[in-house]
Amino acid sequence: MKKYLFILLSLIAFSSCKKFLDIQPESEVSKEELFTTEEGFKEALNGAYVGLAGANLYGGNLTFSNLDIMAQNYQFTDANYLRIAAFDYTLPSYVDKINVIWTNAYKQIGNVNQILAVIDQQKGVFRGQNYEIVKGEALALRAYMHFDLLRMFGTSYKNNPTFKAIPYVTTVSTKTTPYATVAEVVEKVIADLQEAKSLLKGKDPILDAGYVVGYPKAEKATELKNPSMFLQNRRHRLNYYAVTGELARVYLYKGDQMNSLNNAKEVIASLKFPWTVKEDFFNDDVSKRDRVFYNEILFGWFAPKSEEQLRGLFSRDNPDYSATADQINAIYNLGTVGADDWRYKQWFRLVKTANNSDRFYLQKYIVNSIPLDNLHPLLAPALRLSEMYLIAAEASFDTSPGDALTYFNTLRVHRGIGTNVSAGISKTDFINLLEGEYRKEFYGESQNFFMHKRLNLNIITTSGLIYPPSDKIFVFPLPIDEQAYRN
Repeated sequence: MKKYLFILLSLIAFSSCKKFLDIQPESEVSKEELFTTEEGFKEALNGAYVGLAGANLYGGNLTFSNLDIMAQNYQFTDANYLRIAAFDYTLPSYVDKINVIWTNAYKQIGNVNQILAVIDQQKGVFRGQNYEIVKGEALALRAYMHFDLLRMFGTSYKNNPTFKAIPYVTTVSTKTTPYATVAEVVEKVIADLQEAKSLLKGKDPILDAGYVVGYPKAEKATELKNPSMFLQNRRHRLNYYAVTGELARVYLYKGDQMNSLNNAKEVIASLKFPWTVKEDFFNDDVSKRDRVFYNEILFGWFAPKSEEQLRGLFSRDNPDYSATADQINAIYNLGTVGADDWRYKQWFRLVKTANNSDRFYLQKYIVNSIPLDNLHPLLAPALRLSEMYLIAAEASFDTSPGDALTYFNTLRVHRGIGTNVSAGISKTDFINLLEGEYRKEFYGESQNFFMHKRLNLNIITTSGLIYPPSDKIFVFPLPIDEQAYRN
């Protein structure tokens, strides 16, 4: 990663803070003063969030793009999209996109590493709990990005934990960071997340009993009430519960079911994130309709600049991504429990055509047109309460299948499905149900592909074509300039 390391250094070297941030800070704190004041650290951290929420990463490529195509969620006639759906990593546009993801991810890792390199020496500039919050979030961001790079560019932990995967970069240096194995990366991710969790515990405002999650204009919600803007909207940042949820996700990837379950249960038991009620999800007033289960989101990337892209991908007439009616009917089990599924009823607009090739257009990310207000801001969902229930279900099945079914059925009830899965189901059948629920819940969010990789599952197209699990489909090729450094 020598080439990209020098790019990073040119951006974030100590001697030139002017080149550190991609985004001009909105405050009047100069970049030369970046790490001499608390406000400077906040600016740097906010700059990392803005960069990560851009179209190159979580506001585009890592939430709404190829990962979801490879999960077989859409049907295309475009030759390039068909090649992506068939895991053709030689497609030039795909090669370019992989390069963009890699470069920008390590660029933002470098940004947070610059914060972490100096924050302990500058602890005295912080007021109240802000030192712990800034450092905790920076550590969590570093772990979060490395884990997703691992899930793309490394083998699964289950398949080959000794595979040299990616560099886990923790310093700003002219020295090349060696590639770490899958197991080593996972341990480093866990260590960063554990430290972040420890720092945020007792300091993060979201832990306060008076911090009430809700829609911005809801009477009882307090997410905008803190006099410090930096401490508002904690769900737009890697807060304590988001870090706990990410730990649950990472431990499950490792196969450590006990620690995964404990972290998922901590989020669930907090009762901080209320289930979305039917009246909000189906509200006749579109300005008061919650299509993304907003109150259930532990953490999401604030991505208002993705609005136009999302309209082009999903909801405009003849969007880039759409599915056939038969495809969506199969994904949401229309012949059985799907008829009552809130997601099936609300997330898709049926468009009939003259040749009977009816299509479904995704409405999940619809933003109302001015002058109508929106119930909540536009987010790229990152961690959800529903995922904690799915993780808890999977992690508890071997030791307590009854608890596993309770977690699973609880989620389905809050999606309009009243038919419970009965006791006595086999582990294989239960995993199949979990896979189906991941696909329904995270449609358009790029999480289903990672579940297939983690469990080494077949990927099956709507037409019945089977892609057996293998590194050929699950491991992204490194950028060409990086390939020599893995060996």
